[in-house]
Amino acid sequence: MRRLAACFLFVGAACSPETTQPEPDFPIEASLRVSGSSFLTPETVAQQNDDFENPGYLWVERGADLFEQGETSCAGCHENGLEGVATHYPAFDTGTQTLVNLEGRINLCRTRHQGLTALPYESDELLSLTAFVAEQSRGMPMHVELTEQTHSAFERGADYFMTRRGQLNLACTQCHDDNWGKQLRGDTISQGHSNGFPAYRFEWEDFGSLHRRLHDCDTGVRAEPMALGSGEYIDLEFYLAVRASGLELESPGIRR
Repeated sequence: MRRLAACFLFVGAACSPETTQPEPDFPIEASLRVSGSSFLTPETVAQQNDDFENPGYLWVERGADLFEQGETSCAGCHENGLEGVATHYPAFDTGTQTLVNLEGRINLCRTRHQGLTALPYESDELLSLTAFVAEQSRGMPMHVELTEQTHSAFERGADYFMTRRGQLNLACTQCHDDNWGKQLRGDTISQGHSNGFPAYRFEWEDFGSLHRRLHDCDTGVRAEPMALGSGEYIDLEFYLAVRASGLELESPGIRR
């Protein structure tokens, strides 16, 4: 049981003979890719790096408690922790033959191995568990594999990133590839990497998932946003994760 659960939670390539694809070319070459924290003030970076000052650790601590709870607790299978796991997500799930992100994997473990119901997307419980698992990989480089089974999802995510949308007729790439480092209404445009999420955002005064941030971006260009946890956002999350390869995972990050 423990071995099976670990196989499901770790990246799919460890449990199936997928073929890794060459890394694609991105508009921002690898040597110029920097985390969103590079565009924060030194004071905010210091707050993110201080475990006692970073508000995201409130969710990490709740997640640690949830990880231990119940007769079929997460800790019962993963007694040695999950260091490094979050750096490989989203990943292909052989059981459902679909791409899942870290939140989706947690819910699959609940329904498959714990006899529990899936947690609602953006619920405090799911955010807390995701934060706890992600924090165990903090400081480790992102390494999401592009394989034959995930290539179509990557292409859909890339298409979403490159497509103009909304009343403002803007695409993600126009801000985060073409104009990063420039000022927009007093803010510096970042490269739009996902390695800080789930994160605490000052704008929200709250902790939230990457999908909440994507939802805000779509709303910002006056486009109809996708549902949190939707296949469209998971594909986009996968594209962003491959695009961020080599950047250190910073969750729980702090963003503006």
